[in-house]
Order: sequence, then C-alpha cells, then structure tokens
Amino acid sequence: MVRVKRNVLAAAEESTTPPTALEPNQSVAKVIKAEGNNLYTCLLPNKKDILLELAQRFRNTIWIKRGGYVLAERYDADQLNGRVLGEIVN
Repeated sequence: MVRVKRNVLAAAEESTTPPTALEPNQSVAKVIKAEGNNLYTCLLPNKKDILLELAQRFRNTIWIKRGGYVLAERYDADQLNGRVLGEIVN
C-alpha cells in the first residue's frame, strides 16, 4: 500500500510544478468540458477547440475541473488516432 501512496504523491507533485519553458508542440489550454473516459475539450490560445486525453500517470489520481488551465502536448501527425489531437501532460 505504501508504494501506491508514493506514486499518487509523486503524480500530484509533478502536476503542481509547471515547466520553465514550453516545447514547440506544447501550449497552455483552458479546459472547457469533460467529455468522459479521460477526454477533455480544451481551448487553445488561438481560440481553437481541441480534444485532449489525460496522461496515463494522472488517471484516477488527478481530477481536472472545468475552467482550469492545463499543459497540452499535441501529437505528431503520425501519432494521431481519431478525434484526440493531444495529451494533458501537466
């Protein structure tokens, strides 16, 4: 049981500290709507809606509420799968 709690605390600590610089495929997005199954509709700075999935390490550990800000990492063109265009990484 201790290992599980340690993993939860590590994920929580990782999600509270933003990176110092963004990579070219990353941007800050505002959560508009929770779609279910760890999918979220987010608004990018250029006012474009995008569907993002929550990273595996945050599932069942971190909850995101509507109106919050997240760090979105867009997938490369060869990694696109259906409607999901990226992942919430922080």
